[in-house]
Amino acid sequence: MLSPLWGLPFAGLLLSMALLPLLAPAFWQRHDGKVVAAWALAWLLPAAAVFGVASAWHGLVHALVAEYIPFIVLLTALFVVAGGIFVHGNLRGSPGVNVVLMAIGAALASVMGTTGASMLMIRPLIRANDHRRSAAHVIVFFIFIVSNAGGALTPLGDPPLFLGFLQGVSFFWTLQHLLPHTLFLVGALLAIFWLIDRHHQRHDPPPKPDPTPPTRGFGVEGRINLGLLAGIAGLILLSGLWQGGVALRVAGVEVHWQGLVRDTGLLAVIGLSLWLTPAAAHRQNQFSFGPIIEVARLFAGIFLTIIPVIAMLRAGVDGPFGAIIAAVTGADGQPRPGMYFWAAGGLSSFLDNAPTYLVFFNAAGGDAQQLMTRLAPTLVAISAGSVFMGANSYIGNAPNLMVKAVAESRGIRMPGFFGYMAWAMAVLMPLFVLMSLIWFF
Repeated sequence: MLSPLWGLPFAGLLLSMALLPLLAPAFWQRHDGKVVAAWALAWLLPAAAVFGVASAWHGLVHALVAEYIPFIVLLTALFVVAGGIFVHGNLRGSPGVNVVLMAIGAALASVMGTTGASMLMIRPLIRANDHRRSAAHVIVFFIFIVSNAGGALTPLGDPPLFLGFLQGVSFFWTLQHLLPHTLFLVGALLAIFWLIDRHHQRHDPPPKPDPTPPTRGFGVEGRINLGLLAGIAGLILLSGLWQGGVALRVAGVEVHWQGLVRDTGLLAVIGLSLWLTPAAAHRQNQFSFGPIIEVARLFAGIFLTIIPVIAMLRAGVDGPFGAIIAAVTGADGQPRPGMYFWAAGGLSSFLDNAPTYLVFFNAAGGDAQQLMTRLAPTLVAISAGSVFMGANSYIGNAPNLMVKAVAESRGIRMPGFFGYMAWAMAVLMPLFVLMSLIWFF
């Protein structure tokens, strides 16, 4: 059995991401990639010494080929395509306008994914508020609503639900069963945001001169990317519906045809978007690869150092996290939906929410037909916890860091790791408690 000490590199990476931007911002800005690499080596080298070079190499290749590369290719495709869509028009960022923009983003999140919706809507939202001296709270709520809560209704919305789809959960099951929870959370967050934003509007210092020049009416530049977004959704669905068998093996790791076709298609989409998007759309969006490069660096370390943590979780009641696994099952042997909601959500706040979903999906029996029918409250709890609580920290869901990076590249001073978590504790936790009382306990 693995010792909990194997989780130290992952914990060290999280603490580095939380503390170094506050304590040594210049050092972190210059050397974040080296810090990430150091923590990855802090797992890889001891693993090679203890378990053998072949075992450590297999774990490294599996994490890169089977998980990280497909993950970052999809994120990059959504980032590039959404970055090629420029919406003409200069909305004035009032509380009402901001609420409408976030509501549109939340609706799009389950259609084009939280990453696609976030990258499409964050730039118009920033432009609408670029005259304001205090806009960080707008971005924080955007992460809550668009980058997380809005993606709970289809397998396209968030990676955990896509994994459920691959395990046999019907495509429209989440729409039928999570709609009340999603409407409650998104509606409550929009209402809370409107109150906070109205307070800021009334009490903030006088606004700056609007740096965005006025335009006539509204329009979309780079429309070709709307079709490419549909292509991304089609490739994702294809990889879930088609089982093509093993295409090749890389250091013993199987690469299946459906994944190979999906990722090759996504790379082609990236190339087409960069080739066909008008230069003016990229220029007006202030598009650059900086945010996605930053996210790729950080998640490379996360995907590697998380390997032993996920292995300890999968060990079940006999592993180091056995108390967590045991807590989700009652004395009668039946699953406890409330505990599944908090366990899946709590771990998804800091671990990758996709494998966390899969761990608890299997802990609840792993039979999609049973979970969709007799055990439906349990699957709802696992799905809601994994998707909604990804908003609790910057690393709970990939779009969180991407939105933060885009906002900071546009001059918005975002809260640090713990500052963001303070917002989540103050705003999200009471709503999660209320949801627990209404639906899960």
